Amino acid sequence: MKKDIHPNYREVIFHDTSSDFKFITKSTIDTNETMKWEDGNEYPLVKVEVSSASHPFYTGKKLFVDTAGRVEKFNKKYKK
Repeated sequence: MKKDIHPNYREVIFHDTSSDFKFITKSTIDTNETMKWEDGNEYPLVKVEVSSASHPFYTGKKLFVDTAGRVEKFNKKYKK
C-alpha cells in the first residue's frame, strides 16, 4: 500500500440532535468538534439530524420536516 494517501480511519461519535441519541463507530469523516465518551476518552463528534433513533421507518412515528413550507405559505398568502 502507498503511504499518506489513505484517510484517517478512527472512532467517531455521531450525535442525533433530534432525539439526543449518541453512538460511536469508526469513520473517516473530518470534524473539528470533540466530545468525551462514557469510557472517559475524547473522540471526534459529528452532529446529524436523522439516525435510526429518529427516522420514521425505524421508529414507526411520523416525522414532519418542513423545509420549503414557509415559502409556499408566503406565496399562497400574498398571491393575487
